[in-house]
Formats: sequence, structure tokens, C-alpha cells
Amino acid sequence: MKKILITGGAGFLGSHLCEKLINSGNKVICIDNYFTGSKENLLNILNNPNFKMIQHDVTCPLDFNIHIDQIYNLACPASPVHYQSNPIQTTKTSVLGAINMLELANKEKAKILQASTSEVYGDPEVHPQTEDYWGHVNPNGIRSCYDEGKRCAESLFFDYWRQYQIIIKVMRIFNTYGPRMDPNDGRVVSNFIVQAIRGESITIYGDGTQTRSFCYVDDLIEGMVSLMNSPDEFIGPINLGNPTEFSMIELAELVVRLVGSTSTIVFKKLPMDDPRQRKPDISLAKSHLHWQPFISLEDGLKETISYFRKRLQ
Repeated sequence: MKKILITGGAGFLGSHLCEKLINSGNKVICIDNYFTGSKENLLNILNNPNFKMIQHDVTCPLDFNIHIDQIYNLACPASPVHYQSNPIQTTKTSVLGAINMLELANKEKAKILQASTSEVYGDPEVHPQTEDYWGHVNPNGIRSCYDEGKRCAESLFFDYWRQYQIIIKVMRIFNTYGPRMDPNDGRVVSNFIVQAIRGESITIYGDGTQTRSFCYVDDLIEGMVSLMNSPDEFIGPINLGNPTEFSMIELAELVVRLVGSTSTIVFKKLPMDDPRQRKPDISLAKSHLHWQPFISLEDGLKETISYFRKRLQ
């Protein structure tokens, strides 16, 4: 039985990870300040004796009197609506949060995983994106608090690995969706589903030809745990996402059909620095983790739509 710390554990991805690790027989300590996370996401495990919930902001140091074996650092708002609402705090969460968790990992001799993001590639000039691509990022735009915060966190992880020989794992998460997404988080999947269920117009920013690759949450969590438990010498960075690419128009039409909605599509101006395309090359994940996603976009959307129908009631 491992003792595992998860920052951001009450969020969308974090809650699924907490549940999986508890169900696998581990002791889990969840850290969250509830900025975007919620105890409701953890109702299935809140009363489990192997689960502990602590309200804490990772920008402040954390000291434990118990030994920690593994740390998953997921804390950071991940949707533009949330991370742009307080951009300074977003950067602090990525940078100070990484430092504080790396210091804890060094003290506890714990293995630590950083949940980085495909946003480190910015608006990519290489397609699909491979891990050796350095990215095309605006360092002072409205998305920079998130993009550059995550890039700095990656740098810190590799510096701590080089300087202190900490065992690190760095994953770059591509667009993930599924139950427990916040209906108001501004991400494209939740936006489209909520608008379709309510019979509102589906809002597409830009001309709708820009693409994303959507990974269902269960597939992503499998990859995350596989990376943590991979050989110590394999540290990443590694892309985790679904390499099947869809345009925004294709996604909108699929959501409307699955919801059975009468919604029509309207087009608005594309926000500043919004990437035109995003698709992971997952060759490393396949060869080193023997991982690839299996859940199709249609099947994953059906589960997500079902969740949102109940949530919106």
C-alpha cells in the first residue's frame, strides 16, 4: 500500500485519479483550495478510511509528519475562464506550487509527477506535436499565465532532477473531457454540451476549422498512473492524449446529434493566441508505457452528456 499525495485532487482530473488510486488499494491524501475543485467530485470516496482531504493552497509550503511515497502535482486551473480570472495567482500556482511540491518530494524521497499540458507547445508550427518540439508560445499574451507557468514548472522539475536526483515524471496532457467537468469552465466540450442541452446556439470561435484531439478522462488517468509507475529512469516529458483529430465544426455537429438538440451553430471572433491545431504524437507513450486511448469520441461524449443532463437538472 502506497501513501500518495495529490494536489488539485478535488478537480476534474484529480478526483478521477483519487478514486482510481483508492480503488487500487492505496492511501490517498488530497490537497485542494477549492478554487475550481469541489468536494462533490469526491463523494464516492470521502468516507473511505484510506482517503484524507486537506484544504490547502499549494502556493504555501506543506509539511507532513507522515511519509509520502508518490506525489501527483495537478493543482492549477486548466480552463481559460478560470486561469484568466486571476492570472497572477495562476502563475503562482504553477511555479510556487511546483517548488513547494518538489521540496516536499526531496524531503520525503518521494517520486513526483508533474501534470503539464499541451499548451507548452502554444500555437504549434509542428504538427502533430512531438515531445522534442520546443513550442511557439506568446510569453506575454492573455494565455501566458497558464502556458508559461506550466513551462516554468517543467523547467523546475528537470532542474530538481539534475541537482537533487529526485525521481520525476513529466506528462503533457492534451484536451481531456468527461464526467465532473464544470459546466461553466469555458472549455469547448462543456460549452457545446451545455448549449445543446439548453437548446441554445452552439458558439464556435473562429471559422470552425481549427482542430483539437479529445481524450476521455478514463483513458488519460490510465496513462497518468502508468507513467508514475514506469521505470525510474523514464522521466519524460511524454504526451498523453488521443491522436484522433476533430475540427470544431465536427465536434459541434456530433454533440448536437448525440444530444438530439435543435441548436444551430453561430460563429464569433477567435480569441487571441488560440491555437489553430493540436494533435499529440503518442509514439513514446505507446513504446514506453504500452498505452494508447481506447474510448472513441462518440462513446465518451455519450457518458459526458449523461453526466451534464443530471448536473443541469
